[in-house]
Amino acid sequence: MNLHEYQAKKLFTRFAIPVPESLVASSPDEARAAAQTLGMPVLVKAQVHAGGRGRAGGVQRCESVAELETQASALLGSRLVTSQTPPAGLPVSQLLLEAPVVIARELYLALLVDREAECIAIMASAAGGMDIEAVAATQPEAVLVSRIEPAVGLRPWQCRQVGLFLGLTAQQQRAFEGLLSGLYQLLTSCDARLVEINPLVVTEDGELIALDAKLDLDDSALYRHLELAALHDPSQEDAREIAARAEGLSYISLDGDIGCMVNGAGLAMATMDLIALHGGAPANFLDVGGSATADRVARAFALVLSDDKVAAVLVNIFGGIVRCDLIAEGILAAVEEVGVEVPVVVRLEGTNAALGLERLAHSGLAIETAATLVDAANKVVAAAAGQGATIQHAGGEA
Repeated sequence: MNLHEYQAKKLFTRFAIPVPESLVASSPDEARAAAQTLGMPVLVKAQVHAGGRGRAGGVQRCESVAELETQASALLGSRLVTSQTPPAGLPVSQLLLEAPVVIARELYLALLVDREAECIAIMASAAGGMDIEAVAATQPEAVLVSRIEPAVGLRPWQCRQVGLFLGLTAQQQRAFEGLLSGLYQLLTSCDARLVEINPLVVTEDGELIALDAKLDLDDSALYRHLELAALHDPSQEDAREIAARAEGLSYISLDGDIGCMVNGAGLAMATMDLIALHGGAPANFLDVGGSATADRVARAFALVLSDDKVAAVLVNIFGGIVRCDLIAEGILAAVEEVGVEVPVVVRLEGTNAALGLERLAHSGLAIETAATLVDAANKVVAAAAGQGATIQHAGGEA
């Protein structure tokens, strides 16, 4: 679960990590009142769960109250589109108003869970304020990675190592040790997967300040942090993913035009890989899990079809725990209830697969079955291409 910048910065202050003086506003009137407290000029920062806000116009420096009111009115209620948002952007409901600081240097600092190394890793670079992935790809020597031994935790020598890499002075080094220790305590005590500051700035007076804050919490540990779970902002997520979670299903929205309904994350990955191999692109995938019932499958099917991009659907089920005949019943119920207007390809294998395929074949509905996964991938890719061509032709005639 991601937090907004203003929420993450509140946690930063709890762990003695310095941040600029700031206030949050949800309306132009609140923005005006905040500016009267902070003074002018002021930075106005749209609060969305995405980076790249500055390039997209989501961060503005306002020199007067009138300019602030104009910017606040324009941003609040809008959808901000950045390089990291969906094409439709994300809604802006809050603004963070911040007192500007005079910047001498911009640095990058993050702590994250390194699952391959099974530890927490520190990432640091003197190229702050930039796309760290691009820096790492083109200038790997500009990024330091220091892994923290789980048995002993963050050690003073690591703080000195990172500080020297960043070119900090002796005085800044002492402040940096406290800042890095605070980040480590925050990540471990809040069960976070990532805490990132980009940029961490050195001011003209030589102080270290977290100018931005990104915090990603581990969803699986939120039951231990109910006060953090309450900070969840569902407006920043795909509504279908939220609906699926409420049903106990796993749904991921993607950019293609083929809907995928599977049981098991591994099978989902294999299904999407094979679709891509045969020239298609998944629009989404939904994992019905191992305890699927007909009713559960029907709801899942409707969810997959709720994406307007879907031009065809592939159902790929391996019946180990789940019975394929129950899956077939759910598919038939969903097709009849939803009124499916796109091609549906079904591949069933495992427990009662033959019975499930027989029910589909004798249903009288426009459902195509496949003998193998390769056969299913070929059929659904062709069906999606034909459906897309039909839509384009109809649009051209109109």
